[in-house]
Amino acid sequence: MTIATSTVDDFLETIDSAAPTPGGGAVAGVVGALAAALGGMVVHFTLGRKTYAAHATMHQRTGAALSEARRQALALADADAAAYGRLNVLWKLPEDDPQRRASWDGAVDAAIDVPLRLLGLGADVLAHLETLVGTSNRMLRSDLGMAAVLAEATIRSAAWNVSINLPLLTDRARASTVRSEVEERIVAARAASRRIEDACRAGD
Repeated sequence: MTIATSTVDDFLETIDSAAPTPGGGAVAGVVGALAAALGGMVVHFTLGRKTYAAHATMHQRTGAALSEARRQALALADADAAAYGRLNVLWKLPEDDPQRRASWDGAVDAAIDVPLRLLGLGADVLAHLETLVGTSNRMLRSDLGMAAVLAEATIRSAAWNVSINLPLLTDRARASTVRSEVEERIVAARAASRRIEDACRAGD
């Protein structure tokens, strides 16, 4: 069973247990999917309204992109659980175990790559949400603001999973590069979320 096909309650029960997976990375993916879904709702309540007819083509593109982002976020949630599960198994083996030595670097790379991809996805979602500022149904501005908060949370949450695994990289130069990239993503996400939230509050 995938996260996408589980019930919300089953997912939460598994998180709230001693099971190693799914964990924080999967939660970050689900939050990203929620951000995209809320953005999609804003689009659905905007399309077909005469006031926003000039933006209809853009809204259709944005809606399709957010729908795909929602799907990808859930896929990354499962991928993160799988990546951590693989690393967790290797961690329990002695450091000189042949299986651990042969698979360790690849497992570490996967445990970093998946949340990095989620960081990028969260940034894409924020960019799509920003196109809806001033062009979408004002009655949905609280939903748009919440979507921005969730997209930022996705990025900040995924950043933790990247950062916690960076010390496991043997390539210290790459670790430094990735750390800088993550920090830049967080700064950019905070700024984008603030812009969207401020715009959504402007009419209050």
